[in-house]
Amino acid sequence: MATITLTNNKTGKSYDFEILSPTLGPDVIDIRSLYRQTGMFTYDPGFTSTASCSSKITYINGEKGELRYRGYDISDLATKKTYLDTCFLLLMGRLPNSQELVNFDNELRKRSFVHEGIKELYKSFPDTAHPMAMMASAVSALSTFHFEHLKVDSDKDKQVMARRLIAKIPTLAAFAYRRSLGIPFIYPDIERSFSENFLYMMRAYPGCDCEIPELEVKALDTIFTLHAEHEQNASTSTVRGVASTGAHPYASISAGISALWGRAHGGANESVIAQLNMIGSVDNVDDFIAKAKDPDNPFKLMGFGHRVYKNFDPRAKILKKLLDELEDEIDVNSELLKIAQKIEKIALEDDYFISRKLYPNIDFYSGLILTALKIPRSMFTCIFVIGRTVGWISQWMELNEDPEKKIARPRQRYIGSKAREI
Repeated sequence: MATITLTNNKTGKSYDFEILSPTLGPDVIDIRSLYRQTGMFTYDPGFTSTASCSSKITYINGEKGELRYRGYDISDLATKKTYLDTCFLLLMGRLPNSQELVNFDNELRKRSFVHEGIKELYKSFPDTAHPMAMMASAVSALSTFHFEHLKVDSDKDKQVMARRLIAKIPTLAAFAYRRSLGIPFIYPDIERSFSENFLYMMRAYPGCDCEIPELEVKALDTIFTLHAEHEQNASTSTVRGVASTGAHPYASISAGISALWGRAHGGANESVIAQLNMIGSVDNVDDFIAKAKDPDNPFKLMGFGHRVYKNFDPRAKILKKLLDELEDEIDVNSELLKIAQKIEKIALEDDYFISRKLYPNIDFYSGLILTALKIPRSMFTCIFVIGRTVGWISQWMELNEDPEKKIARPRQRYIGSKAREI
């Protein structure tokens, strides 16, 4: 057994802690007995050096720009498999065979409809409500329609719970969009695939046929796959934290949606497009690059750098290639694209960005692709939710099967007043 010895220079006492080795990645120091042995806590704002759990789902190597779901490279999954293949993989731990995929697809199609009461909930929201607020509320409300999922013990019941939510999330997102416009809700079309059906519910009108180009379906399906899972990020940690209390699984996912809404997390691609619109013209790019490089200017380029990846975001590489395909096939906003391409070229060649490892990330490209698919900015984070729900649910199931699980309860370094008298 490998151990590490920590010595307290104040007292001269030494303590041994076990070193745990993962399948891939850096070793971890098991400090669960730290407070009991030493009377001290670790101090780690943002948990940047803390592993909160053991997981078999996702592996990230930020230095190499590597991302794997259940051992499979994200590039292979995004280019050789569908989003539903990826969903099955995350839920079941293996890729489906052809018949299993057909059965899984059919099950999600049938479960994509929501209770009519959910429609009444949406009607109660003001037209100005943000789609993410509506989605968080609607998912929480689902727990009232499926309260039996509060306690799910068997694997079969867990799969029913998970698949029910994954199937309904696109419907809830499309309803949120249509409510914001005050136009009729469109029910799912059971004849359409998962990704095509979402675009159909966004675009269709009663009594009118709606054909969705295959390339657009493929583009959205790829985005869903790339967003499906990403280890212990802020929203996933939120889902796990809420789940650790024994809350309803849909309440846990609703909390994850709220965490994802933040501009520093799921809302980043929305900010990228807003910033490109603010720049306005290729002629203005150099001025904004200068602002970004000025240490006295608070301006930051959105869509560059990543908390984990210290190399090129592997998901961004896939989307960059996809964006090039879309540019030739559908109407990508030419001015926005020109601005983005100039910024990208500078960032990939300028030592300021290279030395700081500020490479374009997934948000830089996904916003442009979603814009090309005529999806409004207010819906960008909802797209993220659709893709990420399977990851959240997979993490929820893993947590609930973990014999070492405990309620999430970080400690703190208190720096307030000492004891005071009234």
